Amino acid sequence: MEFQRIGQIMGRGVNLRCPRCGVAPLFSGRFSMYSHCLSCDLQFEREQGYFVGAIYVNYAVTAVLMIAGYFSLGLVVGMSLTQQLILWCTFAVFFPLFFFRYARSLWLSFDYIFNPENAHGERSSRR
Repeated sequence: MEFQRIGQIMGRGVNLRCPRCGVAPLFSGRFSMYSHCLSCDLQFEREQGYFVGAIYVNYAVTAVLMIAGYFSLGLVVGMSLTQQLILWCTFAVFFPLFFFRYARSLWLSFDYIFNPENAHGERSSRR
C-alpha cells in the first residue's frame, strides 16, 4: 500500500470517520460507536474484544505524554514533585476519557490498513 493511501486512511481516523469511505462518522454519541458505517456498511467491531488494541493505544499515548510532560515541566519550569503528581494524576484520569474516541478510530484505521475487508464484508485472506 502506498504512503499517500496510508496517510489518507490515518487522516480519516484522526477525523473520526470511516477508514474505508471517509464519509460517515464512527460515533453516534460521546462514547457510543455505530456497529457499521452508515455509508459503505463496513463493520467496525469485527470480533468480540476487537477494541482491546484501542485500549493499548490510549494507554501508550497517555503514558508518553505524561513522561514527556513530567521531564519537560521538571527541567524547564521547575515544578515541584507534589505539583507534578497532582497535575499528572489529574491528567491520567481525564485525558484517556477525552482520547477514547480517537484511540478507537486510530485503531480501526490502523487495522484497516493491514487487514482491509473485502466487498462482501468478510476478512481479507491476505496476512
